[in-house]
Parts: sequence; structure tokens; C-alpha cells
Amino acid sequence: MVRTQRISLIDAIRGFSLFGILLANLLIFQYGIFGKDEITFFNLSSMDMLGYHATHLFIEGSFMPIFAFIFGYSLVLMTNKLEDRGLPVKRYLFRRFLMLIAFGYLHSYYLWEGDILLSYGLIGLFLLFFVKRKAKTIFIWFVILFGLLLLMNIPWGSEEEYALYSDTTINHYLEETLTIYQTGTYQEIQHHRNNEDPLEIGEIEALLILILTPVVFLPIFLLGIYAGKKEWLHQTEKNKNKYKQAFFWLIPIGLLLKLIPYFSETIAFSDVGGNILAIGYIFLFAYLYITCQKSVIVYAFEQVGKLSLTNYILQTVICTFIFYGYGIGLFARLGVWFAIFLGIAIYILQVFCSKWYMDRFTQGPLERLMKLVVYLSFKSKPKTKTKDVAV
Repeated sequence: MVRTQRISLIDAIRGFSLFGILLANLLIFQYGIFGKDEITFFNLSSMDMLGYHATHLFIEGSFMPIFAFIFGYSLVLMTNKLEDRGLPVKRYLFRRFLMLIAFGYLHSYYLWEGDILLSYGLIGLFLLFFVKRKAKTIFIWFVILFGLLLLMNIPWGSEEEYALYSDTTINHYLEETLTIYQTGTYQEIQHHRNNEDPLEIGEIEALLILILTPVVFLPIFLLGIYAGKKEWLHQTEKNKNKYKQAFFWLIPIGLLLKLIPYFSETIAFSDVGGNILAIGYIFLFAYLYITCQKSVIVYAFEQVGKLSLTNYILQTVICTFIFYGYGIGLFARLGVWFAIFLGIAIYILQVFCSKWYMDRFTQGPLERLMKLVVYLSFKSKPKTKTKDVAV
């Protein structure tokens, strides 16, 4: 019973994170990777600005960390599974991360600039050094890297000193993006996405970003590994009160830190607040999962979570068709609130499609391809009532 609960909860949290990721990504689908942070360029209505700020506060930067946490947690489960089978852990995980890198590259180059799979695959290679370490060692590294993240969020100068581009440069880029994404062909949009860069990053800057990226994202992955080793999400009934105490404190703290940019000219601690809020959301979801196990909503999240990789890519296919010129061409035309309602509708569609698919197959198409490369086997377990480890 504990095993079934544990797996279902992980699937449900993964599905929950995909819902939030979709809502956050709709800002990128509709306004672009740079446009979402220069939202005044699009002259939104007061209601849409309210929706934008609500999305930024409650969703953006707080659901990808949930996915990262579950990534780390599932890594422990997969490691245990491989060890039980007597298989070489690092070799199989290495193949898995290479596949994520491949998926991410194809996703970002051919479809969309907001990909996370490439980064997750690269970070996964770093995690190979930690996956067999003791929980205490993992926690020490989490504290060190989280401390570095705190230092990186401290403002050491004025906002002007940290400006990544001039107003003239970004406005020119956004004007081009608006025209091309609304009316351009697939080839024109792909060329603009892969070749135009308002940051004009050089080789040294690119190398610096490559070095610092793991420092920014590794802590939440390591916390997920630590939680997996400590089985935070295993015995849910036993930990119910702990979940309640945790989200009671973490959610307000995370929101307060994310509110700092609204009351000062600095974005200091916004990233930290997003991570803290994400952990609070995880504990809140775990608590509600125990309380409402038979809820239709919980079941819906679980269905989507079982096909997380396929559903993540499918969200891109659907949304790029809706917003880009080679499809319907609604880029910057729909508005924030209508996009939110659209996101809810897309997710509900994914729930029904996931349920239909999982009634007939044991794995999603991309999950099956991942298994083919990782295990060098295309065999699939027969459909049974017993659930396998969610990884």
C-alpha cells in the first residue's frame, strides 16, 4: 500500500508541476523568451497586467523547481531499481541524460526557445557525482550551493550596472519578433529564434553562463535526491502533520521573497523565493493528496504525470501552432487571462488523452523511446494493476 501511494503521489506532483509550467510558459509562447520580461512593450490592459503579475508571483519560477525536485527524487528511485536488478547505475543514467540532452536540443532548435530538457540533461551529468553519495553528503553540498545562490542574489550594485541590454536594442528585437512570430513561416521563425540575440553574448560570457548554470539549479535537484534518500514522500500518512507544518511556513516565506521586486528596484532573492515556494507547494500538494486521495483532480494530475515527457513536448507542439505564424498566429494577440484559460483547456485535453492512452499502453511514446536507448530494450511490461517505480 505504501509503495502504491508513494508512486501515485510522485506521478501526481509531476503532473501538477506540468500544469504550472504550462501556465508560466504561456507568457513565453505569447510574448517570447525576452518579451515576457519586457511586458510593458506590449501595452497590456490593466486586467492583463494583473494576470501577468499574479502569474509571475504564484507560478513563474516556482513550478520548474518542483519538476527539478521530483527529477532528483525519482533519480534515487531509479538508482535503487537498477541496483536491485544488478545493473550498472551510472552507465544507465548516463544514457538517460544523453537522451534528455538530445531531446532538449531537438526541442529547442526545431520548436521552441523555452526548453528545459537540455539543461536538465546537462545537470543530470553533474548529478552522477552525487547519486551514490550518502544523504549527509548530499545535504552538505545542497547547503553550500544554496548559500552560493543566496550570495548571487545579493545586489552588489545598481540595477543599471546589471542591465543585459539597452532599451533601443531590446525594443528593436521585440519589434522584429512580433512581426516574424505573428506572420512568419516556420523557417523564418526558426531562423529568428536561433540566430537573433539581443544580448549579443560572446564566447567568454557564454562560458561563464555555462559554468554558473549548475550553481543556480543544482541545489533544488540535490534537495530532491536528499529527500529521496530520506523518503520524504514515502510514508505519506505518517508525515501528514510534517507536510502541514512545512507548507505553512515555506509558502509565505517564498511569496514574501518573490514580492521584493514589487517594493524595491532589485530582483534580489526572487529566485530563492521561487525555490522556497516550490518546496512549499510540494508539501501542500502532498498534504492535499493524503486528504483527497480519491479526488478527480488528484487523479487527473496523476494521469498527466505518467506521461510527463510526452506531455511536455506536446504542450510545445500545441502552443506554437496556436501562437506562431505558421499556425493560427495569435502571438501577442490573445492577452494574459485568455491565455490562462487556454492553458487550462489544453491541460484538461491532456488529462483525457493521457487517461485514454494509459488505458491501452504502459508507457508514452517518448518514454518508450527513452527506455529503448537507456535499457537497449523495446520490451514493455504487460498492463497490470501493479504500478512500477515512477522515474
